[in-house]
Amino acid sequence: MTIAIAGDALVGYLLASARILAWLLVVPPFSSKALPGTAKVVLAVGLAVAVAPASKVAVPTDAVGLAVVAGEQVLVGGMLGFVTYLVFAAVSAAGSLVDVFGGFSLAQAFDPMSVNQNSVFGTFHQFLATALLFTTKTHLLVIGGLLETFRVLPVGQMPAMPHSANVLTTGATLMFLSAVQIALPMVAVLVLADLGLALMTKVAPQLNAMNVMFPAKIGLVLLILGMSFPVLPGVVSRLGGLATQAMAAVVGAG
Repeated sequence: MTIAIAGDALVGYLLASARILAWLLVVPPFSSKALPGTAKVVLAVGLAVAVAPASKVAVPTDAVGLAVVAGEQVLVGGMLGFVTYLVFAAVSAAGSLVDVFGGFSLAQAFDPMSVNQNSVFGTFHQFLATALLFTTKTHLLVIGGLLETFRVLPVGQMPAMPHSANVLTTGATLMFLSAVQIALPMVAVLVLADLGLALMTKVAPQLNAMNVMFPAKIGLVLLILGMSFPVLPGVVSRLGGLATQAMAAVVGAG
């Protein structure tokens, strides 16, 4: 039995796989070194099956033109991955803000997710966000948003660069705003605790409030963190929706 494969369809399928693979190499947790490169390639090739009908486009027949189109798809996948990364980095940034105001910023720890040094609660929030990403099935929403970009921006096309640059800038702004919104309740309580301890030092210096400050802030941080757990699944789901909207905006759909 002979199986005939159309050349354009196969090349389009491989180009779609290149865009998806570039996205996977940027977005955590798929970008983690703990996930083997072979698994990333297999996942990219498998996801490309879902967009195979949209990948049947005319592609250049010469090697140079084909290399240019492949580079464009890698660039598009990288941009989509970067805006997705910016949105979910807000959770880790919120944990870093808690570290700064809670007195944990000096205790740096190795973060295997980013293969970098990160603060204690920054690393903790990143692990927690990763777990919630899968338990709330938000990863399906984000991957669906990635696959939807092939309908708006088929293989062989490039988004408008000025528009994409504005989206990247907006994504960075959104990351900082989301981080502040997530960490603001905990930071506000910690600032009030610092003010209270400062007043106590002035009113009753014999109590030696400085010795009480650090254990009290540690306990306060853990208490507030535990109280924030019920709202974190909703936060991660909302960030997933924002990531999908950001990817749509990059390709010109929003």
